[in-house]
Amino acid sequence: MRLIPLLLCWMSGSALAGSMPALVVSPDLVGDGAAAGAVRKPQGARATSQAPQPNAPDPVPAERGVEVRPVSPEAAPARTEPVRQPAAAPVTRPEVRPAPALDTAQPARGAEQGSTAVTALRIRGTRAVELVAEGEAELQRGDLTLTADSLTYRELTDEAVAEGNVRLAQGADEITGPAARLVIGERTGEFQSPRYAITRASEPEPGKQSRVITGSGGADVLNFEGENQYRLFNATWTSCKPENPDWYVKAGELELDYDTEIGTLRHGTVVFKDTPILWVPWAEFPLVGRRQSGLLAPTFGTSNTTGVDITQPYYWNIAPNYDATLIPRYMSRRGLQLGGEFRYLTEASSGELRAEWMPEDKVAGFERRLGSWQHQQRITSRLSAAIDLNSVSDDEYFEDLSSRVAVASKVNLVRQGQLYYQGADWWDASALWQRYQTLSDDDTVRREPYRRLPQLALNANRAGLYGGTTFAMKAQYTEFDHPDKDLVSGGVRLFTAGSRLVLYPQLSLPFERAGYYITPKIGVHYTRYDLDEPYQVVGGRTKITRSVPIFSLDTGLNFEREANFFGQDYIQTLEPRVFYVRAPEREQDDIPLFDTSRYDFSFAQMFSESPYSGHDRIADADQVTVALTSRLIDPVNGAERLYAAIGQRHYFSDQKVALPGEALRVDRRTDVLAALGGRITPTVSLNSAWQYDPRESRTERIAIGGSWRPEFAKAVNMSYRWTRDVLRDIDVSAQWPLGGRWYGVGRVTRSIKEGRITEAIAGLEYDGGCWVFRTVAHRFATTEDDVTQALFFQLELNGLASIGSNPVGLLKRSVSGYGKINEPGSGRIFGTD
Repeated sequence: MRLIPLLLCWMSGSALAGSMPALVVSPDLVGDGAAAGAVRKPQGARATSQAPQPNAPDPVPAERGVEVRPVSPEAAPARTEPVRQPAAAPVTRPEVRPAPALDTAQPARGAEQGSTAVTALRIRGTRAVELVAEGEAELQRGDLTLTADSLTYRELTDEAVAEGNVRLAQGADEITGPAARLVIGERTGEFQSPRYAITRASEPEPGKQSRVITGSGGADVLNFEGENQYRLFNATWTSCKPENPDWYVKAGELELDYDTEIGTLRHGTVVFKDTPILWVPWAEFPLVGRRQSGLLAPTFGTSNTTGVDITQPYYWNIAPNYDATLIPRYMSRRGLQLGGEFRYLTEASSGELRAEWMPEDKVAGFERRLGSWQHQQRITSRLSAAIDLNSVSDDEYFEDLSSRVAVASKVNLVRQGQLYYQGADWWDASALWQRYQTLSDDDTVRREPYRRLPQLALNANRAGLYGGTTFAMKAQYTEFDHPDKDLVSGGVRLFTAGSRLVLYPQLSLPFERAGYYITPKIGVHYTRYDLDEPYQVVGGRTKITRSVPIFSLDTGLNFEREANFFGQDYIQTLEPRVFYVRAPEREQDDIPLFDTSRYDFSFAQMFSESPYSGHDRIADADQVTVALTSRLIDPVNGAERLYAAIGQRHYFSDQKVALPGEALRVDRRTDVLAALGGRITPTVSLNSAWQYDPRESRTERIAIGGSWRPEFAKAVNMSYRWTRDVLRDIDVSAQWPLGGRWYGVGRVTRSIKEGRITEAIAGLEYDGGCWVFRTVAHRFATTEDDVTQALFFQLELNGLASIGSNPVGLLKRSVSGYGKINEPGSGRIFGTD
């Protein structure tokens, strides 16, 4: 009768263990120590793996076994025969790829992937049922290591129960606490009063490095719910160092899913410096910066036009290629505004829609709206399309509701659609429909640009033709329209309507050698106008044609020599250039100005055929431009360290063609232009430009600028601009460490001529390691009499969210060389630039 319970135990043990990793018994446990040749070691010494003896049973393959390594044979159980069992099927989970550099743990000898090794000072138990390891106990399977003062491993259920100084480590992840129970293969169980640190790296975004975030914290209980699945109760989470974190999320229930890389908290509070700053009943957050739906951190700021400004965005991650953001905004002076943004990306298209709506502005007393849509579409491999539509309800919309000078100063909102066709490598065609909404305080005459309904264009440039010639063609047909085409002033229509055809074929013969080049070019600029009404009310024409032959000759030399300055080797160049243009005079006073204005005088303009943009004025020309440039080039990497240039244009005849109101030139030479600049050292850059009038022996314009950037987050920029009777201002901007993790950043632009500051930025940043605080004040002039002032506060919790209004975009645009002190920083959703 006594044999029946033993038989049942043996049968049930074998059956239940059929799906578990088999137990591989070390040879010193097979038989008594003397017969098996076991090596007895002093009490307390840790044993090492033993090789099987010749008379020992065949061991189970190590890749699916459990190897027991006792320290003392006296503590070993009675002789037990090894039992061969089938391998357990692996648990399948979505792949999670930690940062390769972080996963440095290697399985110990005898603990290959899939096998289990146990070591301790003392081991006892029953074969294939339960193993008890005491004293520096360690269980290892693959790269998972479980250590404790006492460890019980039940082979039938693949369960380990650990007590006392428990530590579970896998790769760079670690969980510690007083007690734990874990089913090794299934990764289920629980951990009592754990402290944890789990590290993952995100996929790198284009142009940025991969983000590595370690989430750590503690809890009353941590439940293992499968590979990479954790559920914690009365828990905390932070990306700071685990010891005394500056901020953390405290939650009644916290779910960490490292397959989807999303954390979910319930009944949560964001605590900063031991002070609760935000209560969140439910939220999802990215464990490694991945996008997901949910409430974003609220933003707040203040300005003299909006008052206290608070938004509470909600982000909806619809799909990997679709997302939307709902942006309710409250302004204490203006009222409630509802806004939203939708973005999409497909294989053939991409775009963004944005809308804002305020039922009633408490200051203005009426409804205010904004709408915007940008879309790009690839129709075929050669044909593409684009749409850009923008609209606001009133002229003062941006001035009243924006805290950015670039937005508040908007004048024309484009509304256009375009088709583009790339016919071949040497020609393309396009069609454009374009109009504008013009924002102006002057309701009498709005200087709205002409509408193009439509504009058809063809551009071609074919090189390598007969004799080495190059053919180029610019062709354009445009229908112009304007809402104020009936306005007349001084016998001239301020605006008119009609069509314009432009054909400009050109033929050139480039002749290039290593030391020089000569490029003669000839073309005929043909233009035909068909106007609804004559531009000149009296004596004007509605049908006008104009043909202007244009000849140019561009020549230059290239000299090089080796040079040494201040102990540094350089290649010095000397590059004289001569550019001649000849074009006869044509009467053009009765041609309207659809898209033509005078270029600013510069080096680029001196080497162009016409001083005018557009096609409504073709200047008469008989002129030559002479210039000389010299460069210092680093022979190692080819970088340009210094450049100097000087040039002047000379005329052989008086000016005959001009814009309305423009004085005709009678001088035979222009002002002298000079430039000097370059990257003087790896950290210092200088640039300067000078315009000098030799006729009056005076300077007409000067601009000097420089920057010093010795390292990241250290930048100083200065510039001075002066134009006779027009402009004189100085611009200084900088970012610099102030000590103790504090950084200062600012910019001042002062108009010396007007005696006032036109824009000023002053800010402080603090890098707390796992968080950054920023405060920035911004003041800028929108008109001669109006000034907008804004104040930004932002607390950025690395890896979680940014709270407050974000000034980073403003600082990047305003301070050249600005470095975000916690780069790579947050992405679009958490911590938007």
